[in-house]
Amino acid sequence: MRLILKIIYKTIKLIQFSLYVLWQIFIANVRVAWHVVTPGSLPKPGVIAIPLDCKTDVEITIFANIISLTPGTLTLDISKDRNTIYIHAMFVDDIEKLKKSVKYQFEQPILELLET
Repeated sequence: MRLILKIIYKTIKLIQFSLYVLWQIFIANVRVAWHVVTPGSLPKPGVIAIPLDCKTDVEITIFANIISLTPGTLTLDISKDRNTIYIHAMFVDDIEKLKKSVKYQFEQPILELLET
């Protein structure tokens, strides 16, 4: 019974996270499109290093792919020690805020979904 409840819980969490990621992709598309059609707006692009809590290949791969799927961001590299991910972002207004946002919005839910 406990296993069935865990599977139901994980399924609901997966659906919620998938919908959230789709919403974030939509919002990012709107932001990038707005930048394209607004000649006076200037992005503040940058490359940032984000420390990783993800440790397995699956966790890192899912995290990196979600970042790259979101318009305006792109995964560039993973450090050799697998403790840092490097991303390029089109809009880097506040580096620390962006780091916390990416970790909280994408990495933590991935870790929760994949924990056993």
